[in-house]
Amino acid sequence: MKRVVVTGIGAVCPIGNSLEESWAAAKAGLSGISTITRFDSSDTKWKVAGELKGFDARRYLASKEVARLDPFVHYAVAAAIMAAENAGLIKALPHSVPIDSGLPLHVAAESEARNPARFRRRPLLESAGVIIGSSRGGIGTIERELRKMYSPGLTSRAARTSAYLMPSTTISMAPSYVALKLGVRGRCLGISNACASGTSAIGEAYRAVRSGLEDLVLCGGAEAPVCRMCIEGYGAAGALSRISDPSASRPFDRTRSGFVLAEGACILVLEEYRSALRRGVRIYAEIIGYGDTTDAFHQTIPFAEGEARAITKALEDARLRPADISFISAHGTSTPLGDKTESDAIKLSFGRGAYHIPITALKSYTGHMLAASGALEAAFTLMGMNDGFVLPTINLKERDPECDLDYVTEPRKAEIEHALSQSFGFGGVNGALIFRKMGA
Repeated sequence: MKRVVVTGIGAVCPIGNSLEESWAAAKAGLSGISTITRFDSSDTKWKVAGELKGFDARRYLASKEVARLDPFVHYAVAAAIMAAENAGLIKALPHSVPIDSGLPLHVAAESEARNPARFRRRPLLESAGVIIGSSRGGIGTIERELRKMYSPGLTSRAARTSAYLMPSTTISMAPSYVALKLGVRGRCLGISNACASGTSAIGEAYRAVRSGLEDLVLCGGAEAPVCRMCIEGYGAAGALSRISDPSASRPFDRTRSGFVLAEGACILVLEEYRSALRRGVRIYAEIIGYGDTTDAFHQTIPFAEGEARAITKALEDARLRPADISFISAHGTSTPLGDKTESDAIKLSFGRGAYHIPITALKSYTGHMLAASGALEAAFTLMGMNDGFVLPTINLKERDPECDLDYVTEPRKAEIEHALSQSFGFGGVNGALIFRKMGA
């Protein structure tokens, strides 16, 4: 079996348009949750979301591509290009040049920036794979086209369905377009595993590299679900927070009432260890365990035993004892039942030792980015391991007596040798990843 390491990370999320910006914002305790601007929410019960701010897809895609693709693909491409840059697979793009300066990106580098594969493709990247998860795919574009079709008074030409509706909204278009832009010609896989999709994508990429099927895989999650259909749908299901301010996402708090829908993408570069050493690139950490299970229990109700089995499988895969885990990145959606069930699952997995493991819920900052959350939570776990820092869970003011573990509420210095990042989704799909600090 091969050793698998993380050599690149790229992200766009409600608290930043790059990994570095997002990590700095989280360390400063900043929330990315605000009033919905994607549509008029005045007549809905749910007023806030985690939206990207100041993101310009034209830094990564030509104008025609932006118009023809759903935003979840925009986000995936942006995060993947940044991850490839971070891993030293392509030349860094000149993001500092203003789009509207009269020199889009940079005259000499414009074509390279729009399609870096044509100019700076490396053999390792060309033979790589792409695995990206998404729960809702291009649902915003589907909603827009449906409105056109059924809006009275539109001319037949104005109501005409876009020729790009089908290709731009399929979940597989995120990995396919990343492959197109970066010149990746290995395996390409889109995964839809509800809220565990991003974690599942990383787990499957880990298995592919570990088994020797691939030397390098770009993997993660991408999501653009902030539209009326998703807000009304999740709201009608009773899943969304009824709080209308930036503190609406309150994982493990007694006053929590649901999750806050959010958007974004995060992509990791997984690489075979010896390949990374030969290239002399930074290694964030090693992935040593992955566990995935299904509950066979209920369509929407979480099940502690199923979640615990995923955690236990990851520990067994990593050949670790429960006592070896020194940090947990929680799924922590802020739903009343979900957070209690996750607390119970951690107790089932770790016994009395569960009370001694620091735990953080990143969704308190970003809201729930569905597939992208698991990937970003994995990325922030790696950042914490490298910085020796545990992010606090913000908005946790009144502890729920049934969620009585070490949910961190103040910044904390800590040596994290082995960390667990976990995600759980509708249908009872569960995923857990274990990372080891290099040298541990």
